[in-house]
Amino acid sequence: MAGCFSFTASRDRCYRLSFSNAGLKSTTTDLGHTTIMHCWIPKSHKPSKPSLLLLHGMGANAMWQWNEFISPLTRRFNVYVPDLLFFGESHTTQPDRSESFQAQCVASLMEAHGVRLMNLVGVSYGGFVGYSLAAQFPERVGKVVLCCAGVCLEDKDMNDGLFVVKSVDEAATILLPQTPEKMKQLVKLTFVKPIKVMPSCFLTDFIDVMCTEYQQEKKELIETLYKDRKLSNLPKITQPTLIIWGEQDQVFPLELAHRLERHLGENAQLVVVKNAGHAINLEKPKELYKILKSFLIDPITPSMQENRSNGPKLD
Repeated sequence: MAGCFSFTASRDRCYRLSFSNAGLKSTTTDLGHTTIMHCWIPKSHKPSKPSLLLLHGMGANAMWQWNEFISPLTRRFNVYVPDLLFFGESHTTQPDRSESFQAQCVASLMEAHGVRLMNLVGVSYGGFVGYSLAAQFPERVGKVVLCCAGVCLEDKDMNDGLFVVKSVDEAATILLPQTPEKMKQLVKLTFVKPIKVMPSCFLTDFIDVMCTEYQQEKKELIETLYKDRKLSNLPKITQPTLIIWGEQDQVFPLELAHRLERHLGENAQLVVVKNAGHAINLEKPKELYKILKSFLIDPITPSMQENRSNGPKLD
């Protein structure tokens, strides 16, 4: 569609303006070892505010997944919104595809921006990365919110019929759509009330702009999530944790929410959103914000107020 108007590219520019108007600026950080991460950070960090890290899921770049939340959250927090590796402008030549490596890169990114303590919210794949970040760097993470993040899944769950799909390959073809038909299947899978009219020309444009880069690497991210995964190997994070789930999630069924709540015990609480599917941040943004506000803001823990250091910057 070179030379033609792109609705997706135009929408992306609108989101950039929205983030900028909310007091954020676009930055790119070289973490070394051929690893580059893009992140939206505060134009002016306010020491009186706690820091909040927003981690996106599979799909378009971070702006598309967090735009509805940026304006209200930046009033209360120093908000940081990275593109995870192989999304947006973030990439690496390192071969590690684990959420553990993603979390280490995010930790290095936040250190480069002088943030030593943060709350975090992770949606879907971002929840896997956020959980790993909280487990590996417990002294740097305050409160944790996990939205529809099936971190408690096991590799045997696929064979046991827990999921709608029958294999990881089938899941990847839907989660990483390359045709309008697959995009429609993804929307139907992730929304309780999907958009009824989805012209193929718009879907093709979205795929061309947002879904063609790093296709193989993203597939490897999905494969690594499932490979040899055992609940017995999952560490128990100790931070206060809020688990939020769409009641009709077809990507990670509600059973995984209850499994995670049992795994974490008294440190966790579960909120189930009715008439919501997997794409809860897109389908129920107002409800989700109210839940986030009650957990993260009412009240804010005093120890989270001073959360930035003048530590070393990474090249």
